[in-house]
Amino acid sequence: MRKLVGLTLLPPVLGLGACDVQVRDTTPAEFTANHDIGMYEVSAAVTRGSLVTAGSVFVFALGPRQRITLSSRADGSEWHGLYSVRCQSSFPLQFQTEWKSLFEVEQKIVPAQPRQVRLIEPPLTRRANFTATGQQPKGGWPGGVQYSFITQPSVRITAAHIEPDSTAAQDVAAAVPLAVTSTFPVVAGCAELVEVRVASTAAHARGTLVIDTDYPAVPHWQTHVEFSPP
Repeated sequence: MRKLVGLTLLPPVLGLGACDVQVRDTTPAEFTANHDIGMYEVSAAVTRGSLVTAGSVFVFALGPRQRITLSSRADGSEWHGLYSVRCQSSFPLQFQTEWKSLFEVEQKIVPAQPRQVRLIEPPLTRRANFTATGQQPKGGWPGGVQYSFITQPSVRITAAHIEPDSTAAQDVAAAVPLAVTSTFPVVAGCAELVEVRVASTAAHARGTLVIDTDYPAVPHWQTHVEFSPP
């Protein structure tokens, strides 16, 4: 009698796995931020139990105030969709799966706590060239180096200064005519172009503009600046 009870319980236990769906997050750990598009591909791999049909499975990506329906390959093993986010340095990601089992609609969310997908700030301005035309204006020939930050709602450029490109005598001399003329802080809203103003009292001058910000991901940035006659 005891053996009979054990055998009758065995099929339902095996059936639990056959009616289950496993989900594995295959989204990259990070993306380079792109404010123009503002969308990033998220993906998941799905393994179905033997009693779960491909057409009965639906997968969604979850984020703050959004539930994104993912599309799949014909066999239902890979799911993809576009997650919308701007002006953030990361976004939280979970996947919700729904499927029809033998008796009811099942649902699960993985992982239990959202994981953060990092968005990397693209490189800022690396080089700025200016033409020193005509007679030298009072205060020197002006120039403006533009910067834009896209992974924060707001960034403050707190200070800036000029350094020689190297310790070589010619580089030190070439940087002497350069000066920063902006007042600080310069506040940049998300994706807003702002300028750090510079000036040169010589038609030929070059050096490195170093800016300091309150954004930990980009605490400093160097831009090569050069003035030359037309």
